[in-house]
Amino acid sequence: MKIISYNVNGIRAAFTKDFVGWLQVANPDIICIQESKAGTDQIDIASFERIGYHSFWHSAQRKGYSGVGIASKVQPNYVEYGCGIEHYDSEGRIMRADFDDFSVISVYVPSASNILRLEYKMAFCYDFLDYIKNLKKTIPNLIISGDFNICHQEIDIHNPVGLKNTSGFLPMEREWLTKFIEECGLIDSFRHFNDQPDYYSWWSYRQNSRERNKGWRLDYNFVSTELQEKLHRAVILKEVFHSDHCPVLVELK
Repeated sequence: MKIISYNVNGIRAAFTKDFVGWLQVANPDIICIQESKAGTDQIDIASFERIGYHSFWHSAQRKGYSGVGIASKVQPNYVEYGCGIEHYDSEGRIMRADFDDFSVISVYVPSASNILRLEYKMAFCYDFLDYIKNLKKTIPNLIISGDFNICHQEIDIHNPVGLKNTSGFLPMEREWLTKFIEECGLIDSFRHFNDQPDYYSWWSYRQNSRERNKGWRLDYNFVSTELQEKLHRAVILKEVFHSDHCPVLVELK
């Protein structure tokens, strides 16, 4: 089973860059999308259907902002839109698809450009941690895919010393991510297979950052420890260019 997480930075813009053609070739069983930036009525759902996907979308109330989606070859048993907290759900940040033996979550953690947004981001993070801990009591087999807007370790960012005071690599954000992994019983699937530096999933559009590989690893597929024996492969698809992010993939047996 192949699962991809991808912050597309606008699904409509991605469609103009042959997103559907790429998806057909990549052929994941499930793709979790973040930052769709579109209402459901603005997304070409028919194109997903033509290549064999059921797609579900949780859009922000604010137009052209945030939004998550899940597309799956197999019809989910149930789809949950949001987490039940209105000020997050109005931004379209969390959705869940339940299947027979596991559930998949697409999540888009807020970024923080100022102190007020940092407070909002950290509140979201701790509320999301509580949400996952409670969810695991009834659904132990979780795959949590998304843009967390946090680099976990120094290995996950191109300039850990120079960027130590920048949101996305602040000590409080990194400490939360450690706590999230440990308390929710999760595996960072990419680091499960790869302990090497210079692997990133986001690059600024400025200063030829992608060409120079001056990046950040912000996108993750976290897998419940209960599924560890089923982990087969995890890779970053850095050669895919629809966005300032690239897709990240995990395969389970």
